Amino acid sequence: MVDVENYAWLIWIVVALGLGALEIATVDFTFLMLAGGALGGSAAAAVGAPFPVQAIVAAATAMVLLGVVRPAVHRRFRTHRPPTSIGVGGYRGRSAIVLETVTATGGSVRIGGETWSARSDNHDVLAPGEHATVVEIDGATAVVERAEAPHDTNR
Repeated sequence: MVDVENYAWLIWIVVALGLGALEIATVDFTFLMLAGGALGGSAAAAVGAPFPVQAIVAAATAMVLLGVVRPAVHRRFRTHRPPTSIGVGGYRGRSAIVLETVTATGGSVRIGGETWSARSDNHDVLAPGEHATVVEIDGATAVVERAEAPHDTNR
């Protein structure tokens, strides 16, 4: 017959692995903290503590992890980040520098290192070197307006 007391640390490790597998399914950091508690129980078992002490160490470790570590980890990974616009929507509001005079019918601008054909949205004439703001993208043409003040053109 197998002496369970000699393998109690291994049983705690198996419990921790099982809780870790549940964490992978939920990604809520709760089961991960419980797995940490089980590892605490395993450490207590490894030094020869009786089962009641192992259980108390596991529970205390899990409670500390749930109360202190989980909120910090949860905040770190769940912070609200504004959605990043990609594609055409990502150009709205970006800064541009006029390369060739921009009128209501044509011109060109540099947006973040790329040269775009451009036109003015309000019939302004923008001279080379002036700063502009992208209002929208119409096909392969940037519709721009005169910028209030120079912006970072590398955005």
